[in-house]
Amino acid sequence: MTTPRPTTNLSADEARRIALRAQGFLGTPNRRSGVRGILRHLGAVQLDTISVLARSHELIPYARLGAVGRKTVEKAYWTTASEGAPSAPHAFEYWSHAACILPVEEWPHFAFRRRAYRSRPHWNHDLPDGTYDQVIKQLRSEGPLTATELGGAKRTSEWWDWSGAKVAVERALMYGEVVCVERRGWKRVYDLAERAIPEALLHDELDDTECLRRLVRLAGQSLGVGTRADIADYHRLKGEQVDAVIADSGLVPVTVEGWGKPAWADPAALETPPRGRHRTTLLSPFDSLIWERARTERIFGFTHRLEAYVPRQKRVHGYFAMPVLAGGHLVGRVDPARDGHTLVAKQVTLEGPKAVPAVAQALIEAAGWVDCTDVRVERVDAPELREPLVRELTRATA
Repeated sequence: MTTPRPTTNLSADEARRIALRAQGFLGTPNRRSGVRGILRHLGAVQLDTISVLARSHELIPYARLGAVGRKTVEKAYWTTASEGAPSAPHAFEYWSHAACILPVEEWPHFAFRRRAYRSRPHWNHDLPDGTYDQVIKQLRSEGPLTATELGGAKRTSEWWDWSGAKVAVERALMYGEVVCVERRGWKRVYDLAERAIPEALLHDELDDTECLRRLVRLAGQSLGVGTRADIADYHRLKGEQVDAVIADSGLVPVTVEGWGKPAWADPAALETPPRGRHRTTLLSPFDSLIWERARTERIFGFTHRLEAYVPRQKRVHGYFAMPVLAGGHLVGRVDPARDGHTLVAKQVTLEGPKAVPAVAQALIEAAGWVDCTDVRVERVDAPELREPLVRELTRATA
């Protein structure tokens, strides 16, 4: 692919502010659009099983909107049956950056991935004969259902030892014959796509090029500005897939000071300079602002790594270290926990003394959101900053 010559030069600071605005952290968010507006703005919200303060898909709107109720978040994502008749969903769950909640109107644009799964030559789990058809038949007559209601999610207590019904329904989800319509006690609730997805979207099967072009443009809009690798990572596309469509995606080539690689930007993001109020908040390690480690280091000069799956003795910043965003910069990390009505900062990393007030503010706001009445600091990586942090917390809550 021949890259057109960039017509716009951006400073590193301009690129950082464009990225923050694109991700909903700069300027006043449109509260009337709420959680659904955030989902559509980001294009994808990652799901994960870990729950410390809250699950990651709850932390994403909190970080942008403030103390939105957790029940409000769930209701905004998932539409359940009402008076015996299912209503159209606002979202569906599918494989994007990882397992993600996606706006329902993007269903047609993942047809390329559904087709790829159908042609996949092998799977990690064997599927007993007849099980797939039986699961589809049961959903048609009884759905929506969880894997347990379909006959059991596991054969044994091992997480990987799926039952035949679980293998079948997950395969049907990847194929697009089944869709996850909600989470119930963190269990997926499955229904037939033909029943859950609006008909106008269900039968709009775009070819691979159309799907990829749309997802590349969506990634560019959600990032504001990004390299080829940034854009590919957003919905986990291959680099060559991005190359094939980026010239026709509507994104424009730019150069960014210090990046050293070609970049593309959403033209709308270049029309006006980013202005407004910065958010001060704890970020989920699964927040799309910091999904890609190399991008996070390039934009913020901040090394971010989720250590939940790292052996305890090898962790540097803690099990679920949450970066702290303040003034448009990442100024520290907090590894949180809850002890009754106390939010415990088990480990705190501060990027210097100036970060103390912002980290204290982020802790106090997060504590209030999860109904904690107190904040306790245990370890601060720079011991001389522990007392100033405790003092700031005391002052702010006095």
